[in-house]
Amino acid sequence: MTERHWVRCTHDRHAPAILAILNDAIVNSTALYDYQPRNAGHMRTWFDTKLQGGYPVIGIEDAAGELLGFSSYGAFRAYPAYKYTMEHSVYVRADQRGQGLGLQLMEAIIDEARKHDVHALVGAIDAANAGSIALHERLGFKSVGLMPQVGFKFGRWLDLALYQLLLQTPANPVDG
Repeated sequence: MTERHWVRCTHDRHAPAILAILNDAIVNSTALYDYQPRNAGHMRTWFDTKLQGGYPVIGIEDAAGELLGFSSYGAFRAYPAYKYTMEHSVYVRADQRGQGLGLQLMEAIIDEARKHDVHALVGAIDAANAGSIALHERLGFKSVGLMPQVGFKFGRWLDLALYQLLLQTPANPVDG
């Protein structure tokens, strides 16, 4: 078995690898509803937002230090009452898919959410992405909605499936 280890991703070390993984998803899939590949400037803003929000970026590297995949979460919506709800994302490098890394990264981000008193994790998944939906269901996520034809990419309408996992945190939620 290949040696792998967990890392906290940083801009300086991981931005190019994360950018490559995201751009592959943009160009070759409906995992992201973007049309154009992102650039290095976007990664600076992305990491700054994660840092300012206290949002984790967790990665798995191989023995050589190459990033194989990452998971993160961020604000679901910008209103204060949503402070206990996060939207997560998980991406695995194309040549590493099908090896269980997505499951490991999902489990890690769920654990991180619990540690930070997140109550609800939301996944917005292209409804045709059966693999991602099966992974979420395996981890206890429930289908909470379908938004038909909200995206258009590759010459066709895309449906967005919403999946949610409720956690038993925080112990004492507060307003404000």
